[in-house]
Amino acid sequence: MSEIIAITALASLSPLGNHPKQIWEQYNNPNHCFVYQDFGTQKAFIAPLDSDSKALIDALKKSDIKYKSLDDSVLFAIAVSRKAIKQSGWNKEAVFGINIGSSRGATLLFEKHHIDFLKTGRAQTLASPTTTLGNISSWVAHDLQSDGPEISHSITCSTALHALLNGVAWLKSGMADKFLVGGSEAPLTDFTIAQMQAMKIYSKENQDFPNRALDLEKTQNTMVLGEGAAVCCLELGKKENALAYIEGIGYATELLEHNTSISAEADCFQKSMAMALQNTNLSEVDVIVMHAPGTIKGDLSEYKAIQKIFGTDLPMRTTNKWKIGHTLGASGMLSIELAVLMLQHQQFIGVPFTKIQNVKKPIRKILINAVGFGGNAVSVLISKA
Repeated sequence: MSEIIAITALASLSPLGNHPKQIWEQYNNPNHCFVYQDFGTQKAFIAPLDSDSKALIDALKKSDIKYKSLDDSVLFAIAVSRKAIKQSGWNKEAVFGINIGSSRGATLLFEKHHIDFLKTGRAQTLASPTTTLGNISSWVAHDLQSDGPEISHSITCSTALHALLNGVAWLKSGMADKFLVGGSEAPLTDFTIAQMQAMKIYSKENQDFPNRALDLEKTQNTMVLGEGAAVCCLELGKKENALAYIEGIGYATELLEHNTSISAEADCFQKSMAMALQNTNLSEVDVIVMHAPGTIKGDLSEYKAIQKIFGTDLPMRTTNKWKIGHTLGASGMLSIELAVLMLQHQQFIGVPFTKIQNVKKPIRKILINAVGFGGNAVSVLISKA
């Protein structure tokens, strides 16, 4: 990248909370956020929003009669976008683009409308307009009264980092000065849980840590779903209010061996990481926030890809999915948030049931990975502001 991109604001809501101090305290707490609940005829571990975030969304839904018909994935995005714009200092005259995606979109609302259709043979008036994926960015734009371009997309679990790539591209093209990017996901529904269980990747472990992300010796898949949203504000060049800087971006797609898996050594990750690091000495990368969903093949293939790139001198490695689960389209930006917090606090947050990795030097640069079904990998290198 010839010009650096500043992250000037970052906001989220998740099982960790919705305020930076609260979120950091939760990351320093070795406990996970999972609960065991009924979903139709099945039971499953999930990571729901914390009570404060649930109250925030409930208040938002009641604040405008139009918002009562919106899916939680849209409301999550509106809530975090308000916070990010306030933090960024962008005023009412600021022209900025919006790219907020979701792996599944209006999941709960779509399921409810479909159930009603099966019962009555009719669809409700708002069934279609409130369940389109474009709802997310368009309603955020409506709420913020913005004038810039609006983009919503789904690239499964790498959606949020693909949104970041799009924002970088718009800024570097000169077609925009500012961009709001991220992802939102509200997948904790009966049908979604059933789909994940049908793929035999969902956790069945009733143990201290139901999700064993980065445990490379596990013998069962342990993915758990979580919900949440996260966005950040991007601006071109050095900024006084920068939280961190984007120094490299990489992306790749590999040929499909299976609908849900990537190759044994994650060729897509090897390519995306190599692209993101092409102008960086590998010894300068201090931490990698891995995608690591908690599946046997997913975790191991990404680890092997890291070994291919870095050899025997590996950076410290971590993930947040052992704690908050896999938030699908929002997960990449929540990983960016973890990376930014580690840079700000100069503290490595590891995975409690894995080997302790001692911090030997200041944390200056962190690589963040995400990948979705179909082998759509993204890697983003950020540095301390």
